[in-house]
Amino acid sequence: MKRNDKPIAVVLASGGLDSTVTTAIAAQNYRLAMLHVNYGHRTERRELKAFRDVCDYYQVPSNLRMELDISHLKKIGGSSLTDEAIPVSKANLESTEIPTSYVPFRNANLLSIATSWAEVLGAERIFIGAVEEDSSGYPDCREAFFDAFNRVIELGTKPDTHIRIETPLIHMKKWEIVRRGLELKAPLELSWSCYQNETEACGECDSCALRLRAFQTLGIEDPIPYVKRPRYV
Repeated sequence: MKRNDKPIAVVLASGGLDSTVTTAIAAQNYRLAMLHVNYGHRTERRELKAFRDVCDYYQVPSNLRMELDISHLKKIGGSSLTDEAIPVSKANLESTEIPTSYVPFRNANLLSIATSWAEVLGAERIFIGAVEEDSSGYPDCREAFFDAFNRVIELGTKPDTHIRIETPLIHMKKWEIVRRGLELKAPLELSWSCYQNETEACGECDSCALRLRAFQTLGIEDPIPYVKRPRYV
């Protein structure tokens, strides 16, 4: 099948590890339409760079790249990612509490945008790199949430529109995601996961800890720079 004969899939891509591996998975069977949303978070500029680098790696044409701003999430606040007055918590991988990094109902906002674009493009799928391992405090990262949103899409789009959300990583552990990314030659070195730094990853926020633990479990050096590399295994 020629590349342009593939059906289109919208990929919600933050530039992080999970979305980069999800992009690699989607690229196997779909023509990529890459969507990145800035919402006033701390590492907005660095994640945007990662997104652009990943798009370049997969040679996504400019007409299938979209960068949007939804600053209302910063104005609403309630998250350490969008409110400078709320400190980013240090990693506690055993916690089952909602972390300060939770952005209230963020994924519903992102999926609504992705659905609008997917309907215009005639896309068949929306890919998002959600992982239930991360959802101890993230209710919008659970499989049940995406099942419900698929029903919303069905009810809220034209009768001849058939779009489904794909969450290929939803039940995977982070080390399994890294391994899958390596198998698919995903450019993990271009991704960015840190919640608070834009030059060197802090190594101590929840996102850094999950990422470092995954690489350490596999006995592989994470290719991005860190201020600190604590052992999490």
